[in-house]
Amino acid sequence: MIFPTLEFALFFAVVLPVSWLLMPRPGLWKPFMIAASYVFYAYADWHFVFLIIGATLWNQLFAELLVRVPERYRSPLLALALAGDLGLLGWFKYYGFFAGNVATFFTRVGFPVPFPLLQVALPVAISFFTFQAMSYVIDVRRGVQKPVKLLDFALYLCFFPHLIAGPIVRVSELVPQFASPRDPRKIEMVRAFGLITGGLLKKVLIADPIATQLVDPVFGTPSQHSGVDVIAAVYGYAVQIYCDFSAYSDIAIGLALLLGFQFPINFNRPYTAVTLQDFWHRWHMSLSRWLRDYLYIGLGGNRKGTAKTYRNLFLTFLLGGLWHGAAWNFVFWGGLHGAGLAGERWWMNKTGNKVIRYPWLGWLLTFNFVCLAWVFFRAPGLSTVSEMAGQLFSGTGQTTLTTPILLLIGFGLILQFLPRRPALYVRDLFARLGPVPQGVILGAILFVTGVLVTGQGVAPFIYYRF
Repeated sequence: MIFPTLEFALFFAVVLPVSWLLMPRPGLWKPFMIAASYVFYAYADWHFVFLIIGATLWNQLFAELLVRVPERYRSPLLALALAGDLGLLGWFKYYGFFAGNVATFFTRVGFPVPFPLLQVALPVAISFFTFQAMSYVIDVRRGVQKPVKLLDFALYLCFFPHLIAGPIVRVSELVPQFASPRDPRKIEMVRAFGLITGGLLKKVLIADPIATQLVDPVFGTPSQHSGVDVIAAVYGYAVQIYCDFSAYSDIAIGLALLLGFQFPINFNRPYTAVTLQDFWHRWHMSLSRWLRDYLYIGLGGNRKGTAKTYRNLFLTFLLGGLWHGAAWNFVFWGGLHGAGLAGERWWMNKTGNKVIRYPWLGWLLTFNFVCLAWVFFRAPGLSTVSEMAGQLFSGTGQTTLTTPILLLIGFGLILQFLPRRPALYVRDLFARLGPVPQGVILGAILFVTGVLVTGQGVAPFIYYRF
């Protein structure tokens, strides 16, 4: 179920008032919200609801065991719990990728193996709820989190505002909010509507037009487009993926606010970053924290010498790339960022942070590196990357880039650098309006959005497939 659709609007129109009515009675509210979240997820395929239920029971079992057994059994138990989580993720997301590559390898070396290539359907959001489940049992093992009640963990794992594409919320951030009813008088209504409306506008007015009129055609058939189109598509995709994914996060955070719950922010002007490290502190911040706390630190972090620090950075982002998708282009994308971060750390140590002394140079290098790396992320395969590179110098293909799309790309980038004060002023001004003017303004925005998507619908968010 996609957020900006009639189906979701009807779903939320029912869930929101019922949630507030039942919240003073947690014994009814929690089962209701779990059931509502399962209905939300079942809209794609009801069979996959059993995966979330299975993941809930599996990880709750091990969380309880980890605090009951002697210390010497806890690490093996954690390994078994994670093996189950990764096994589930591996089967549904990576079986075809690894099976195909293994079969290809043996064929090329002269030992063809009849490896069974099965068509395994990819459940929506499996990467997100698996990572959240893993963070829970790891935190219990580390002693920083106590096991929570089964109902609380079940709701945490399936809570629909963040279920499909994050933000990746931790048990310690969300479950304590379930402990007592929210106060409807303290809901940040203006901020919630601002986030939801801003997300809709970024998605419908910027991300989708750039995708349909430039990025999708160029990445689909690079040979038919000029070098100008290729360059525009590279930077256009950087704007598209930011506006698309940050729009989803904004809407998710806004919906959670309307229900009475706070999520951590997920984006903070990532294209203003002056280093790659700075970029990852601003982009998909909940995933960056997860990779740092559960993978990078798990590998040893920076505790075992400089060389191993570089290795751990590279491996963390190589695996982070693979998490995004079962294809070599994602592995290359993650590897590029891992190598870039390791190289950046080496350069900073050697030169005493000279790049940071010249912010404009740091920004220029970082932004262009990120945009070029996005080519691997977006391309259907590595052959598309080489084909696009060839078109830059071939002199063939037609130029289809239009002025409106070029302006949208520029506007999407300018948004990153606008001062916050005018936006806060507009929000405060809106807050001072009465309910009727607020409703008229919001209705007008939703009407315009509906007109713009009528006939073609809202394209699925990019991160729905991860």
